[in-house]
Amino acid sequence: MKLVFLIGNGAVGKMTVGQELMKLTGLRLFHNHMTIEPVIEVFGYYNGPVVTKMREAIFEEFAKSDNYGMIFTFMWAFDEQEDWDYVEHVTSIFKERGAEVYYVELVAPQEVRLKRNETENRLKNKASKRNLEFSRNNILTHDEKYRLESYDGEVPYENYIKIDNTNLEPAEVARMIQERFSL
Repeated sequence: MKLVFLIGNGAVGKMTVGQELMKLTGLRLFHNHMTIEPVIEVFGYYNGPVVTKMREAIFEEFAKSDNYGMIFTFMWAFDEQEDWDYVEHVTSIFKERGAEVYYVELVAPQEVRLKRNETENRLKNKASKRNLEFSRNNILTHDEKYRLESYDGEVPYENYIKIDNTNLEPAEVARMIQERFSL
């Protein structure tokens, strides 16, 4: 079993790279909006505790399965202890069952991410992002409020790579990840 965390700021390309990595490897993609969107649909707003419970159930059951592995996308606020604890918690669910865990951080400048925020693939898979003004403001607010890019040497995991995907196609980034970690 393998778990690949795809980490990065809003609209950096986590889901799209994850889709390409799934094609190459057979890992299953669990992008963060797969729980966010249904919760918004049911409640009419984002309900963090419900999203967390849904993810927890999926992680627990998936880690017990015979699947090759999972790609999970996550926006990690490096200045928030809660996010460090969450990454450790999810890691432990998989490691307790003998899984190998990999951490891939994608980075790109804000102007690139704001353009990616409006791509067809993103809007198709993330209904809450279709309100472009709200989505754009969300990126700007998160960029201002949180530190969503790690400092050099900050991420302590052995199986970690940081990729500036500003000028790289998603399939190329996926190949880089696959080759680096022999997935």
